[in-house]
Amino acid sequence: MRFKLDENFTPRMLRLFHTAGHEAYSVREQGLQGCADQRLYEMCCHEKRCMVTMDLDFSDITRFPPERANGIAVIRVPRNPSLQLLERLVRELLDALTQMPLQNRLWIVEPGRIRVHQSETTD
Repeated sequence: MRFKLDENFTPRMLRLFHTAGHEAYSVREQGLQGCADQRLYEMCCHEKRCMVTMDLDFSDITRFPPERANGIAVIRVPRNPSLQLLERLVRELLDALTQMPLQNRLWIVEPGRIRVHQSETTD
């Protein structure tokens, strides 16, 4: 699967996606830090990439329909999470990809669970 990781994710997190066999780029390595959410979303739509972010704004499916961006994964963590917690949640996301599709859906990844929103038009 193709991913774009928001600027909160370290190169270490990006490597987890690569190691799992996914094509992934980060906002940081593309020089897009501070980019407006709408612009970032449009880039994901154009590139047919799933957005992975900690920005809860992306959970608004009326502003950011996940089916247009090829999916959105919002990693929901407490304020100032440890690197270990963030890495654990990314690993849970990657493990869940082997069980169910993220494509065209919104996933909210939290400690201990993943909430899935699927639009009515997605099969």
